[in-house]
Amino acid sequence: MIINKFLSLLNRYKTDSPTFTIVGVGPGDPSLLTIAAVDAIKKANVIVFPISDDNKKSFAAEIVKRYTKFKKNVPIIFPMARKDFDPDEIWSNAVEKIVKFIKNGESVVLLCLGDTSIFASSSNILRIIKNNYPEIITKTIPGISSLSATAALNDFDLVKKGETLIIKECPSSNSELTSLIKESRENKTILAIMKIGKRWHLVRETLKKEDIIKKSLIALNVGTPDQIIQYASQYNKEVMPYFSLILIRFD
Repeated sequence: MIINKFLSLLNRYKTDSPTFTIVGVGPGDPSLLTIAAVDAIKKANVIVFPISDDNKKSFAAEIVKRYTKFKKNVPIIFPMARKDFDPDEIWSNAVEKIVKFIKNGESVVLLCLGDTSIFASSSNILRIIKNNYPEIITKTIPGISSLSATAALNDFDLVKKGETLIIKECPSSNSELTSLIKESRENKTILAIMKIGKRWHLVRETLKKEDIIKKSLIALNVGTPDQIIQYASQYNKEVMPYFSLILIRFD
């Protein structure tokens, strides 16, 4: 009886303690937010979200803005291209801001575009907090990924029984991309290439050369009013936005 009472009090203390929660907000459409994501955002005192610089809006913050009007909204710069930045300094500065709120008794939610486990910068912040502040209670709430959303919108099977799916960031060289495609074709592997962006010209020429441009499904800005989902052969523009991907089946 005494042990059960102690455990009950301990669980209550943990529930009432300020927490740090990473929340996946999906690819862009607010209707794709999970119930768990909305609940976590409503309960939090502080909403932290990434921006690429001081003059740009946060895609993640826009998705949940109807739930964050009366909360502390704190943008943190996560530059998309980090060649001129020290990644460790970026993550450490973000952690410092977050920890200050938590030590002040405020629960913090960090918004993560898409899912929390696929190319998510938030994992770096979680790692530092767990290593340096083990006393802080942390939670992670997954979100719908742009891959899943794209597949659903086009009735595309990401992976079926007995199959393998490879998810890769877009290679920066023709040779690397060609090798990836040839290996996937030989092994009948489904290929998901993310973050096409400025490498679209390279990708398009390689898809043409490998004769798969008509079966390569591209998705741009999934879940937003600017969404485009079509086959690569139908896309005539010379550039792609950062949030873009390609799905390829070789069967």
